[in-house]
Amino acid sequence: MKTFLGINMSGRDSSAALVSEGKVHFAVREERLNREKKTRKFPLLAIRECLRAGGIGLADVDRVAVSWNPAINLERFNSAQSGTARYKPEHLYAVPNHLFTFLDPDEGLRTDEIFHFASGRQLAVQYVNHHLAHAADVFLLSPYDESAILIMDAYGEKHSVTFALGRGSSFQVLQTVLFPHSLGSFYGAMTQYLGFTPDLDEWKVMGAGAYGDPQRFIEFFRGLFRRLDNGAFELDLSYFDFPLFTRPTLYSDKLVAALGAVRHREHDLEQRHFDVAAAVQQVTEEIAFHMLAHLHRLTGLKAVCISGGVAMNCLLNGKVTSRTPFEKVWIGSSPDDGGTSVGAALYSASLSSTFPRHPAEHNYWGTEYDASEIRSELAKYGLRYSEVKDPHLEAARRVARGEIVAWFQGRMEFGERALGNRSILADPRDPAMKDKINRAIKYREAFRPFAPSVPEEQAHEFFEHADYVPFMEKALVVRPSKRSVLPAVTHQDGTARLQTVRKSANPSFWSLIDAFGKMTGVPVLLNTSFNLQGEPIVGTPKDAIRTFYSSGLDALFLGNTLLVKS
Repeated sequence: MKTFLGINMSGRDSSAALVSEGKVHFAVREERLNREKKTRKFPLLAIRECLRAGGIGLADVDRVAVSWNPAINLERFNSAQSGTARYKPEHLYAVPNHLFTFLDPDEGLRTDEIFHFASGRQLAVQYVNHHLAHAADVFLLSPYDESAILIMDAYGEKHSVTFALGRGSSFQVLQTVLFPHSLGSFYGAMTQYLGFTPDLDEWKVMGAGAYGDPQRFIEFFRGLFRRLDNGAFELDLSYFDFPLFTRPTLYSDKLVAALGAVRHREHDLEQRHFDVAAAVQQVTEEIAFHMLAHLHRLTGLKAVCISGGVAMNCLLNGKVTSRTPFEKVWIGSSPDDGGTSVGAALYSASLSSTFPRHPAEHNYWGTEYDASEIRSELAKYGLRYSEVKDPHLEAARRVARGEIVAWFQGRMEFGERALGNRSILADPRDPAMKDKINRAIKYREAFRPFAPSVPEEQAHEFFEHADYVPFMEKALVVRPSKRSVLPAVTHQDGTARLQTVRKSANPSFWSLIDAFGKMTGVPVLLNTSFNLQGEPIVGTPKDAIRTFYSSGLDALFLGNTLLVKS
């Protein structure tokens, strides 16, 4: 049995994953361990946790797969970089940079390193093209044997979009769009213009757009894009500085002159800002649907897999089947760069002729803590707690009577979103609940919505076109008759970013929602991530206890133990 260690260190969301027999056995983001949200640091702690979980050492790993191929960035000789090495390890890239000048620049490039040690051991490192890592993460874990694939992000090596086809365990790249013509970078620049942090706060722009009128600015933003007949696009780069990498802002003075003054992050959003956000969201969807229509013409397939940072846009995802010819769409649990550690490991493993595929029902790939570990942590602080025979029933009772409950169970989720194992839960029927959670715990902007979780078999009763949405990856329309029933999770535009919970994937969380439904007649819970603003989702019992006592949470369930505040 071969074992593959995947690493993402290409920017934010550094992470590591352990894959064998085509299956993800463990995966974790570095931020959950070093407690630095969206960390860029090398995932040393995550790698250590992967190896610990696998009961192995690095010497037992058959191949390390990295989700970025730096050799692609050596296609042009850089004398400042490779002319004279400043320190000897630079030979690792300076030597190939010189040698590549003798080769055809259009050669496809797959990059591997093998380090040989005196003991006879080898350390094999494979550098996987970034968009192929995204493609492997989404397609190889999808329920489809064959599908079209669209990758959209800021950029990977030198591409911002990749059109591809997945069959079995292989990939065929059909077409690409070159950076700096980038939908992801455009959205990031507008995130910064609106006073938020790019590569971090794009979902705030998405949430703010529901309060705006896109018509005020939509023609301006449409004018920034030239749609090409081959399904690609060109962006008017005179309005943006992100291609330079050295400027203080991603947008140019020309954009400010056209739209007005930039919002300072400490100032309230004005109606103009909400209108800009609405138009940015609409034009992003239009360009994505333009590319998807072309991809359908290229492949003629019914199913599409979408990944890359732009696929974190749940509003866009929820409209794919109604706005494009595709009938089925799969968005993985981590379309952002964090998921590329999983993708790199899966891609490297898939090069074997005997690679078995395992579609993902969940992403509970992190650490689990048993009862003795939890009790040991509670004993350190001399905390009083009670043992609960049926924690899901007790949690449902508390939520039904208006309490805000923290739910820490089983293995930790891998992605950005809490999916019922590291969650804060509340009653979606209470119109004041959103403001209550924001005041007591999350301290978020009032325009940002909270998400509902619902048993898969009952989702259609409350949400339109709700079939299988396991990762909160799509925003769907709340049925008009149910919006007054679910005021705490229905957004201004009538949508909700829901999670459908499958009993076989998470029986404990499913049972909690089911119990709440039997008590109230509404089998839906408000589900938000178990963290305070600016912090990662809790990873350990210690993190959970600290967050509990640092916020207005009413109760904390750690496995079968219950903490309450007097």
